[in-house]
Amino acid sequence: MIRVLIYISSLFICISAECQDSVAINVQALNSIKALAGNWKGTFQWIGKKSNGQMDAHYYLTGNGTAVVEDLINDGKIVMSSVYHLDGADLRATHYCAAGNQPHLKMVAMDPQLHTIRFDMTSITNMATAGAAHVHALELTIEDENHLRILFRFMQGDAENLEDILLVRSVN
Repeated sequence: MIRVLIYISSLFICISAECQDSVAINVQALNSIKALAGNWKGTFQWIGKKSNGQMDAHYYLTGNGTAVVEDLINDGKIVMSSVYHLDGADLRATHYCAAGNQPHLKMVAMDPQLHTIRFDMTSITNMATAGAAHVHALELTIEDENHLRILFRFMQGDAENLEDILLVRSVN
């Protein structure tokens, strides 16, 4: 009986340590996103659709510094927004898409060497039809304090399309 209690106690400690590591990674990722606050200029390219153009971004904190809003701007108009925030131990994002739906995403990986944070969709609201276009994954690559890449992975039916956005911090 004592061995069982010791085993259960050591298992609880291991699970607790993993949870603390997970929280620390998610906090680190959110802090990296918070550091994006400011204005950005750049371009977008729809890979496979041969469409490209200008895309700017504005990042700012809200909720007393607990969340980050990302506004993506085309021709001076906000076309999409995402909000990044912690939900307990998880880093979450809700993407308010130009397609009119709202994918809810959860961080599934952070690669500090590649400076990449990956989110996968957990649920979605306002889907017009089951096969409607929607973001099912999102990657942020924060190359350094002045260079950012956003990769949206869209699904429409069974086809995946990629929107690749490259941004440089604006001086103003």
